[in-house]
Amino acid sequence: MPASDPPRHRDADIVAVATPPGRGGISIVRLSGPGVPALCQSLTGALPKPRYATLCDFLAADGAVIDRGLALYFPAPRSYTGEHQLELHGHGSPVVMKMLLRRCLELGASLARPGEFSERAYLNGRLDLAQAEAVADLIESGTEAAARSALRSLQGELSARVGDLVGELTELRVFVEAAIDFPDEEIDFLSHHSVLARLRGLQRRFARLRESARHGQLLRDGLKVVLTGAPNAGKSSLLNALSRQPRAIVSAIPGTTRDVLEQWVEIDGLAVEIIDTAGLRDSADEIEAEGVRRALDAQRHADLILLVVDDAVTAAVDIAPLYKRVAAGAGAPVCLVRNKIDVSGRVAGVAAGGDSVALSALSGAGLADLVAMIKARAGFRDSEDSGFTARQRHLDALARASDCLDAGVKQLTANRAGELLAEDLAACQRILGEITGEVGSDDLLGLIFASFCVGK
Repeated sequence: MPASDPPRHRDADIVAVATPPGRGGISIVRLSGPGVPALCQSLTGALPKPRYATLCDFLAADGAVIDRGLALYFPAPRSYTGEHQLELHGHGSPVVMKMLLRRCLELGASLARPGEFSERAYLNGRLDLAQAEAVADLIESGTEAAARSALRSLQGELSARVGDLVGELTELRVFVEAAIDFPDEEIDFLSHHSVLARLRGLQRRFARLRESARHGQLLRDGLKVVLTGAPNAGKSSLLNALSRQPRAIVSAIPGTTRDVLEQWVEIDGLAVEIIDTAGLRDSADEIEAEGVRRALDAQRHADLILLVVDDAVTAAVDIAPLYKRVAAGAGAPVCLVRNKIDVSGRVAGVAAGGDSVALSALSGAGLADLVAMIKARAGFRDSEDSGFTARQRHLDALARASDCLDAGVKQLTANRAGELLAEDLAACQRILGEITGEVGSDDLLGLIFASFCVGK
């Protein structure tokens, strides 16, 4: 819900079609609110037994049958939203769903905003904010690993780890503030080695959580990898090899690729967007020049840039100017890919230092090494335990909270300033509360739930 939208009173009943648009075997209309029992009786003639699928007619105002299907009633507070909730499972006709939705509106319900059901679940204490976000992440997951991670977040793994840090911070704050408030008591926390040891332990736990969160964000958002380089270096062939399909036109004619070509691939559970771009060279051709401009723009928005060079000719061509040009405008790390080793005879594999890889997009030699390098550069790890999914706002909050904790440790070790340490610990705890929604703003909530699909 955008910040400019007026808040809807939670006494209002809301309704939405919870299944995707189009025809199918079934479609589901979902309702939530205090007036759902009365609305259900008007719509079906009776209130179904709670949590049992009941076959019934869905009735129009004049008693005519709109459809015949299943009604499931979930009384408050044991429902997804924490309110009285009703699901109507009807035949998957857009016309039938439109008639059923119109009848619900006639009975006093209002159309739900995107994410409003999950928003009510959060406001009613059924989910914390991180769990509510995981609902949308689970729906939008593009790989099995991402789905498993989103489910762990929905089950509360991220929230639990944040809660453990908050609990430790609370205990430390009690000790520190007691020493400040009762200076006459024999509590010298500034010389208490256990306090510093616990602070150092918290720093390590923050570091581990931030690493897990970065991995979780990779699973959620995927990785954007841009292929760049001179014409005829084999960028399009490499895109086809990684995607295992002839996605791009390959030709010996320089400048074949003139626009940005995007292809999503899955690499061991990681969603990767491979972006093929026009060859970098000065051209009087207006269309090709525009392609080069778009290529440079794509580099600025990449997570990783693969500078592809023709290994059969690089021995006679200095690639340093090209590398310098790419690196100067890059917004991400640049890795060198020496392609066409089937012609040059170079051995496939990653060079010492891991800054380049030799391969043949034609034969496939070295492709596995490139995939391993992409994962390593992204910080992605292979594991059956995929951890939890995370968003950029979680990473930002963890970074700010970690900075506050580091500042507190500095106050203790350098300045022996107990009052400032207490303030830093309190700020750290408040920022962590933003992740689960214990601390937040209406604007933040509006932005989060507005990104959800309607009916969720």
